Amino acid sequence: MAFNKEVVEIIPPKNVFVGKIDAPVTITEFFEYENEECAKANEVVKKLLEEFDGKIRFNFRHFPLTTIHQRSQKAGEAAIAASQDGKFWEMHNVLFANRRNLGTTSLKLHSKEAGINRKQLLDELVNSTYGWYIHDDIQHGKKMGVTEIPCFFINGEKYVGKNTFESLSKEIEAALKKAKPAKKAAK
Repeated sequence: MAFNKEVVEIIPPKNVFVGKIDAPVTITEFFEYENEECAKANEVVKKLLEEFDGKIRFNFRHFPLTTIHQRSQKAGEAAIAASQDGKFWEMHNVLFANRRNLGTTSLKLHSKEAGINRKQLLDELVNSTYGWYIHDDIQHGKKMGVTEIPCFFINGEKYVGKNTFESLSKEIEAALKKAKPAKKAAK
C-alpha cells in the first residue's frame, strides 16, 4: 500500500527579505537574537529601512553563538517558522524585544504576539524542523568570512565600519550611487 506524503516547501532564510524586493541595494546581516550588539544593530536597521524606504532590502541570516547563548538557535528556528506564515519581521522584532526570555515555551508565546497562531509551532521547535537552515546560514557565513556578529554585507561586499546609522547610511549611499549610473548632463 502506498502512502501519500504531504510535501511542505519551506522558505529558507536566504529567500526571506524585508524591504522592497527589487531594491537596488541588498544588505545581508548575520546575527543572533541573544546578542546585545545585534539588538542595538536591529534598532539601526529599523531606521535604515525607514530612511531608505524602497531603496534597500535586508536579508537576515542566522549565526547563533551557541557556546555563549544556548537559546539563540531555537530563537532563530522560531523566526524561520514565522517566515513560513509571512511573519518574519514581526517575529524578528518580538524576539529582540524579549531576548532575555527565549526558552522554547516562551517562543510559542512570543509567536502569538507576532500574530502566528499555528498549533504545530511548538512541535516544530521541539523537533528542530528548521534547525538545519540555521546550520546552513552558519556555514554560508563562515564561507563569506563572518567571524563576529553582527556582520553586514552590502551588495555582497563585507562592511567593516561601525554599526551605526551614520556609518551604514554612508555605505548605503555609496552603494546606491554604484547601482545607478549617473545621468549625463544635457549639452
